[in-house]
Amino acid sequence: MIMIMFHKPVMLKEAIDSLEIKENGVYVDLTFGGGGHSKEILQRINDTGRLIAFDQDESAIKNKIDDSRVMLLKQNFIYLEQNLKYLKISKVDGILADLGVSSFQFNSIDRGFSFENDSTLDMRMNKESSIDAIEILNNYSEADLANMFFNYSDLTNSRKIAKIIVEKRNSKKIKSSNNLNEILSLFINPGYENKFLARVYQAIRIEVNQEIKNLKKLLNQLPYLLNQNGLVSIITYHSVEDRLVKRFFKNNCFENEPIKDDFGNKILSIKPKYNFIKPSESEIKSNPRARSAKLRTAFKI
Repeated sequence: MIMIMFHKPVMLKEAIDSLEIKENGVYVDLTFGGGGHSKEILQRINDTGRLIAFDQDESAIKNKIDDSRVMLLKQNFIYLEQNLKYLKISKVDGILADLGVSSFQFNSIDRGFSFENDSTLDMRMNKESSIDAIEILNNYSEADLANMFFNYSDLTNSRKIAKIIVEKRNSKKIKSSNNLNEILSLFINPGYENKFLARVYQAIRIEVNQEIKNLKKLLNQLPYLLNQNGLVSIITYHSVEDRLVKRFFKNNCFENEPIKDDFGNKILSIKPKYNFIKPSESEIKSNPRARSAKLRTAFKI
């Protein structure tokens, strides 16, 4: 099997240290990718320890590690609880998720994640999924497109962007990144091209892969799957997902007020271990894509 080089994991040491690995513990890597985090976890557990890894991208599965202690599943991490039950694992000692898109995915022209190369607009993490970026851009209503750009990238001109996309697609189907970039050029301020395009593409990618909905499904499972004092660490890369993780770790819910006892104290199942950790300046210098990353960790009460 050919190994696919993804990227050096962001904050590798910090992320693994945050899990306080027990030698005989059971751990979950929810975003296997190139296997960097998994390999480090395996370095820290003994022969009785176990690692369950998930990835929905077929390219990542080609990086399977030849080690009897690890099981790699080609599945979305929303099926974490279901798979642990199947494996007769009731609770685990630590869970790790790196929510970033890998350098391999960004740099693969045929995947359509990047605005920097002319490519077919795909953006599917799982190539077996039925909806891609072309489907969304050419079939979503103007209102749905506007909501997507606003909710997933905080674009204040989301309505104007949606309106022009609908106008342009009526005369020519939007199929490639060049098609989309030409439309978006109407909104670009000099010096902010990359930042603006990155946010638009981010919103589309999140919608294609249902990233926010899936993250919510994952977070809701965590309190039931961790042993007491078990740890979960999540690396986020943009404000939308980071707000979600921060809020859930703090209140164990998303929008509503947390459940409180008769004295007004929060009734929580998991609590933040600390605020968050950012990559070092040296790491950002060697890997600019790490600059927006935040590592948050919570523990089971």
